[in-house]
Amino acid sequence: MQANNAGKEITDVLGIDQNQPREKRRGRRWVLTAAVAVLGLLAALAVVPKGMGGNGRKPLDYKTEPVVRGDLTVLVTATGNLAPTNTVEVGSELSGIIQSVEVDFNDRVKVGQPLARLDNTKFEAAAMESKAALASAEAKALQAKATLMLKGQNLTRLQKAHKLSGGKAPSLGELEIAEADLSRAKADANAAQAAIQQAHARLKIDETNLANTIIYSPVNGIILSRKVDPGQTVAAALQAPVLFTLAEDLTKMKLQVDVDEADVGIVREGQNATFTVEAYPGRTFDARIAQLRYGSQVTNGVVTYTTLLYVDNSDLVLRPGMTATAKIVAKRIDDQILIPNAALRFTPKEEAQESGQRRGLYAMLFKRANSAQGQVSVGKIVHTRVWVLKDQQLIPFVVTTGQSDGILTVVKESELSPGMQVVVDVAQAG
Repeated sequence: MQANNAGKEITDVLGIDQNQPREKRRGRRWVLTAAVAVLGLLAALAVVPKGMGGNGRKPLDYKTEPVVRGDLTVLVTATGNLAPTNTVEVGSELSGIIQSVEVDFNDRVKVGQPLARLDNTKFEAAAMESKAALASAEAKALQAKATLMLKGQNLTRLQKAHKLSGGKAPSLGELEIAEADLSRAKADANAAQAAIQQAHARLKIDETNLANTIIYSPVNGIILSRKVDPGQTVAAALQAPVLFTLAEDLTKMKLQVDVDEADVGIVREGQNATFTVEAYPGRTFDARIAQLRYGSQVTNGVVTYTTLLYVDNSDLVLRPGMTATAKIVAKRIDDQILIPNAALRFTPKEEAQESGQRRGLYAMLFKRANSAQGQVSVGKIVHTRVWVLKDQQLIPFVVTTGQSDGILTVVKESELSPGMQVVVDVAQAG
């Protein structure tokens, strides 16, 4: 009677009408046979002794780690390069041939110390020419001044004579000519003074050019790069070429790193960090975030934000350009229950197999809903399921997780307590 009822349920699920012609029913009979075979297989699996695998293998040995209570530090990892806090590029305003170079790489220099010298022959000649032009202008100014004085005295004599003669001699025409001569003399004197100022300006330019043939250090620092040698020609027609690069102070450096967009939300200015460089394996250096820029940059489809960290380099072991891996201390969480991240990824083998079976023909036949593995949704809150080993039995616990440092994760809401053994992996016994 029960077999008949089960057969009837299966024919109903498969949509087989017993009143249909025999030819149509025969076409679906093989489907009914397959369904009965699946049911038999499931019944056989259900009676496998507990503690044995579905294929009769030895019981499983679970790897566990304890639930602990402690502090958690959330770190953000980023890479970048070291650089001086202030770098100065020294160039030349003049074109010419390098006569000598006074410094070399790694030399310490002071403000006003000569770095290089240009051949100054033509600049000295230009300065001498300007000095001669200034002397000539001054001489012409004296000549114009003397002419002005003479024209003024001549006009004065003619005016007195005209007055004494009652206006008869000299004539008005002669007086007008004398007045015009005086005006021209005044103009010539003013032009001579202007020529002197122009000669002074030209001389100042040439003297400045002559002084610029010696290239001085603008800051106290260290020579990072030298791009010229004696005899090399410098062309500064369009843009001043860079001859030296100076680091003003290598005892204080900056580390520029790129923070991923997924981590930028918890990074703040003023946070502390540590970093390492390949030149000193096993040694960590301290740093502090000085600037987190709002502008983003995209590299290979990854959005990052430039972050500057200040570094103390009093012992001068760090050098510009070194690649550094920084760990920024984004958050510290005190006195929380912590579980290993591996426990959040663990799913019992039996459940995984059962879930896979429910997603197969068994689910299609009986339309049973699949239960979520690993995560359980309650309203809008997503909880994670972990497994605790007790008396060789797996007991599920639903937890709500918080921040993670990549190894441990904070548990916000759970019945877990410190000392419980959560399962992180499984291995075959023996």
